Amino acid sequence: MATQRVAVITGGASGIGRQACLTFARKGDRVVVADYNEAGGAETAEMIKQAGGEALFVQVDVSKQESVEALVQQAVAAYGRIDVMFNNAGIGGAGPVLEQNMDLYHRTINVNQHGVAYGIIAAGKAMKELGIRGVIINTASVFGFLASPGTFAYHATKGAVIMMSKSAALELAPYGIRVVAVAPGAVDTPIIQGFKDKGMLESMKQKVMGGELTRPETVANTVYLISMDEAEAINGSVVMADQGYASFK
Repeated sequence: MATQRVAVITGGASGIGRQACLTFARKGDRVVVADYNEAGGAETAEMIKQAGGEALFVQVDVSKQESVEALVQQAVAAYGRIDVMFNNAGIGGAGPVLEQNMDLYHRTINVNQHGVAYGIIAAGKAMKELGIRGVIINTASVFGFLASPGTFAYHATKGAVIMMSKSAALELAPYGIRVVAVAPGAVDTPIIQGFKDKGMLESMKQKVMGGELTRPETVANTVYLISMDEAEAINGSVVMADQGYASFK
């Protein structure tokens, strides 16, 4: 019988993160739901349990290294292993370059970039120590490749996620640990819905093949596929989960 995997997923209270938690659990994995939002994260864990799965909620502030380290330690303490780390937590950080709210700028960098770095390091150390040939998946974005007005800090973080994933993949490969970035496009999440009042939603829809926002569960399915042993050839790569968004440029 194959060993039951353990997946740690940040940003699990909503959007892509919640759908990833539900998807991994439905496929038989034990899931550690991690989020700063205690109510939302606990709700996701309860949804998994109600469906017959196994889940643990851990509150985390990914902008703080000690919090991310504690998250990984709790996962290992509870389940004895960590097979998948999905560094997904992120915030929008909108604002024209010359009108930057610097507090928001630094918050965006701390969550979207440093949070992913802390996750890579903590999970990588745990996998190496436990001798687990695991996979670390990081949420990048089409905005890591394409410029768009009003998202200066967000662009910076997603570009960083792409290169951190490549760099970490190179260094962790000798331990059998894969690192992959996934780049969604216009996904129907709370972050995207926040652009509705700015008239950007319809513009985003026009950039997607099919003319509709990508469903979070579609991206979650892609993340699960990347995590499988059968996807072992995917390493140090950026998987575009954008329904053609980047192809229009």
